Amino acid sequence: MVESPFLSILGLAAVVLLVVVTGGIGYLTLADWRDRRRLEQEKRETRRSTPKRR
Repeated sequence: MVESPFLSILGLAAVVLLVVVTGGIGYLTLADWRDRRRLEQEKRETRRSTPKRR
């Protein structure tokens, strides 16, 4: 059985797209985690710096 060059290119394109999409999802997940961590840290700093009212 002879493998056609079209199927080889199509398979390679599928693997490349899979890697790109997986990398994009990883990047977005990391960015979201960093943003949440930064916001929580800002909230903690704001709570410490505001004087308590009596």
